[in-house]
Amino acid sequence: MIFNEKPISIYDFDSWVKSNGKIEQMEAIRSIKSLHLLKESNEICILNPVFRKNLRNVLTGSEIGVSFGIPCDTDDLNKVDIEFLDNYASKKWETILHFMVGTELNEIPSAGVLSLLRHSGLMDGKTPKAMVITNEGFQFLLQDVNAQLWALLLQYLRMAESLQMDPVDVLNFIFMLGSLELGKDYSLSVLSETQLNMLEDLRDYGLIYQRKTTSKRFYPTRLATTLTSDSTTLRSASSAMNNVIKNANDNIGSNIENAGSIIIETNFKLYAYTNSPLQIAVLNLFVHLKSRFENLVTGQITRESVRKALLNGITADQIVSYLETHAHPQLRKLAEEQYEKKLEYDANTKEKLHILQPNITDQIKLWQLELDRILTWDGYLFTDFANDSEYQILQTYAEEIGVLLWFDHSKKKFFVTKEGNSQVIAYANRKLRKK
Repeated sequence: MIFNEKPISIYDFDSWVKSNGKIEQMEAIRSIKSLHLLKESNEICILNPVFRKNLRNVLTGSEIGVSFGIPCDTDDLNKVDIEFLDNYASKKWETILHFMVGTELNEIPSAGVLSLLRHSGLMDGKTPKAMVITNEGFQFLLQDVNAQLWALLLQYLRMAESLQMDPVDVLNFIFMLGSLELGKDYSLSVLSETQLNMLEDLRDYGLIYQRKTTSKRFYPTRLATTLTSDSTTLRSASSAMNNVIKNANDNIGSNIENAGSIIIETNFKLYAYTNSPLQIAVLNLFVHLKSRFENLVTGQITRESVRKALLNGITADQIVSYLETHAHPQLRKLAEEQYEKKLEYDANTKEKLHILQPNITDQIKLWQLELDRILTWDGYLFTDFANDSEYQILQTYAEEIGVLLWFDHSKKKFFVTKEGNSQVIAYANRKLRKK
């Protein structure tokens, strides 16, 4: 469709994919439509002409313009290497993260960064000293760096208009940074006024490096060049928690002393031997912290603290896994000894190693069940079909594309997701109209 400017019939899409690829096909079409890249009218699909032209230019190498930056044509007398850029970016970004978790810093982030943290809801407070991290901020800390950057940049984009900046120029510059080469210097001559104004903020985030604010060149850091990479990013508290648990599990194999730092009693009192701001922030997601010492924090796991975590998207299994993964080595050793004794009595036992006391594990899962009693979905109910064949055709199609939530063959009814409604209707118009 990029090179064929003629309209395409919607029926042609079905001939482009195999029968087992319907779900992927519908997901692709839905995504393209949501980006307004594909318009459908009277069963005819037309690709957005601006998108077609620009992508075609990129693919053929013509009329690319400045989308990929303009490298400087003169050598930099103060050229920096990749190691310097990595250290610079790391220092800038870690300063932001340490400020969020309350680490004492010699130099706090710039006013622009603090404003963005407040605007994005990651921190709350009018003055730097009064700023405290929010629940959203804790979830933010669990994400990988790429996801964190995009979270802030999207908020920056939303602030663009209030800052009297052209949001199109802002977005163009962000995507340009993602296509630049690490270690090369690029000219400011092709940047718009909005993009020039962005340089100060991007320096504060560690995305670019300039030796002086008056310099006519800039270096993208690794934070910038990986913005549009295909590396997996974490978008939710649940997936982020999985990453934290996985990393801790990887550490256990090499150094159990560093990984084991939590003791939890049967009365749900918790003692964590750590001074890591990030680990303390993670614990605060599901533990009511009471006191903090130089290398120890204490707290209590309560119904309210666990419910708060559950409502934020973290599951009971993840909480249990985190506590087991970070359990003190002595707790782990005791659990292994008890498990070995069970194996002596029954070598075929299906029971698994339990590091936590059963009452702790069971209670945390029971608190989750309190929230899982009723599940609701927004969607549409299909009923009153003309005959069995009509019901079977549409019900089967809804199931194939993954939008079917419930069905009752005896009553000839089925329920689909809100997003899947239009797809089922369009399919019905195509298939049943023929008959």
